[in-house]
Amino acid sequence: MYYETLKQMMKTLAQLDTWLAAAGAHAQAKSFDPTVFLGARLAPDQFAFARQVQTACDTAKGAAAKLTGKEAPSFPDTEQSLDELSVRVKTVLAYLQTFQASDFDGAADRRVTQPRWEGSYMLGQDYFLSHALPNFFFHVTHAYAILRHNGVNIGKRDFLGTLEKHRP
Repeated sequence: MYYETLKQMMKTLAQLDTWLAAAGAHAQAKSFDPTVFLGARLAPDQFAFARQVQTACDTAKGAAAKLTGKEAPSFPDTEQSLDELSVRVKTVLAYLQTFQASDFDGAADRRVTQPRWEGSYMLGQDYFLSHALPNFFFHVTHAYAILRHNGVNIGKRDFLGTLEKHRP
């Protein structure tokens, strides 16, 4: 389950990368500076677009690392352009591609902690289902919504990406 879900997270991050390109194209077509998107937000108390992308990336790589006991790469959150955000997404995708299904053996019972949990922990299964997955999709969806709200021509198919369809 973990590896298969990680592959879906990777697919969603790849879609996010296409949204970044669409945002750049939109800004060029409308003759405005694409860095405007980085500070865009849906509400004053929510993260701006750049932070939504960074957090989605961090959540995906962090989940894979925490569930496998591996060390995740660290990024300084200094992206200043859509291109730099794209590099971050691609870097995280490359990291996630290093995992195999067997890396997640025992993940359900692995103890997962975070500094803000002040000494508490979650079991891997609970962490993944109750924290990592909802957090990942929360931030990806906000990134998508911010771009849509600002006129970028992306839709549901851009969110879902290519579907694996079969014929009888």
